[in-house]
Parts: sequence; structure tokens; C-alpha cells
Amino acid sequence: MVEAIEKNLQRGIKLLEAISDEQYSDTTIPPYYSSIGANMRHILDVFACVFNGLDRKCVDFSDRERNLLAEEQTKFGIDYFNKVIDQLHCLSTQDFDTIIAVTDDLGTGKVTTNYTLGSALIQAHSHAIHHFASIGFIINQLGIELPDADFGYNPTTPKKELAE
Repeated sequence: MVEAIEKNLQRGIKLLEAISDEQYSDTTIPPYYSSIGANMRHILDVFACVFNGLDRKCVDFSDRERNLLAEEQTKFGIDYFNKVIDQLHCLSTQDFDTIIAVTDDLGTGKVTTNYTLGSALIQAHSHAIHHFASIGFIINQLGIELPDADFGYNPTTPKKELAE
């Protein structure tokens, strides 16, 4: 699990290493006017929620860090990615079965339910892929090249074969 999550997060680092802070923080693309940086920071905030609540076994996905530096400057975004990856490497396979109380606001107020740590990490990973797809739209509109062909693709999604 850690290997797959890290592989995906490394895609984010690869993108950040290839773009400027101006591209990273550009909010000119409709319809949401959200930047690459805002999406990246949001992705990492979800992982941070898991790690911040792990000792208490209480994770609140609505209690996010929202670090503006990580949203506006690639250097701080890369640092945030590396922090999450370092925390992933501190986990053991046995940790994935730990029961944690997970809270989130689903739109009508906060709800809490039990997860395993593994299921929370899978949710954070799938959420990251989903946002990478949104980032893929933004970078396409900005004329930036995707860091690799799998950026933003869920592994279970069939890829359209392009005619030659």
C-alpha cells in the first residue's frame, strides 16, 4: 500500500519540480479558478489529517492545515509531499488494521464512523488521484505537459486507445 501511494505522490513532486511558482499558483482557469497549488495542498491536507489524528485514533477530515505557503510556492509544496511520504514510511503493515474513528462533514454536518487506518489511506490515495485529474485539466489549459501518462488516472479506469 505504501509503495503505491508513494508512487502516486512522487508524480506530484515531479510536476512541482517542472513548473514555476507562477504556474503553481495561477488561478485563472475556469470554471473553478483553483490553482494547481490549491489542489496539491488539499490533497496533502487529507493525508495530514490521517497522520495528525493517528495517535488519538481520531481522524477529522474537516480539520485541515490549509498551509498557504504549500499552496503558493512549489518548494513548500514539495516539502509537504516529502513530509507525507516520510510519515507513510513510519507505518508497518500491522498498522493498516488499526481501527480509527473518522469524522467528516458530508454537507449536512459532521458524521463519525469507524475505519481501519488502511481504508483511510486508500480513501486519501483515491482522493489524490481524483484531484490529479482536476490538476491535469488545469495544466492542460496552462500549456504544461503532464508529468507522466498515468498522472490523474485511477488504475482501474480503462484508457482510451488513440488511433495512429
